[in-house]
Amino acid sequence: MTIRQFAFAFDPAHQVASLPFGVTPATSVIRVDEDDLWVRFGLWSVRTSLTNVIGWELSGPYAFGKTAGPARLSFADKGLTFATNHRAGVCLTFATPIRGIDPFGLIRHPGLTLTPADREGFVAAVTGQSRVHGEH
Repeated sequence: MTIRQFAFAFDPAHQVASLPFGVTPATSVIRVDEDDLWVRFGLWSVRTSLTNVIGWELSGPYAFGKTAGPARLSFADKGLTFATNHRAGVCLTFATPIRGIDPFGLIRHPGLTLTPADREGFVAAVTGQSRVHGEH
């Protein structure tokens, strides 16, 4: 089984703001294998099958106050954000919303925004393409 691992792109200010929540480069990672996407972000983690990913978009920049610190829940659409910088990320959409922000799975997320250091490589791994640019 091939596992691709992607680091989060931490800005220094985000790293400081995230530390009290246990979000560090050592506790935050994105993994993609042939079947699944698994993300650990400090105390939070999500896992879903790659077949559940139905769309993606390169996104950013973001407001620092909406991304720094812990995992973030969008009250507008219930999307989940695991961000480590305010510059750029990837927003995934799911066919079936996923668990993530709460330990009981009561809130389900139709989308997940991540800030991997290699955005294009991450999207290529999730979609099974060699390299990608833009959005789908």
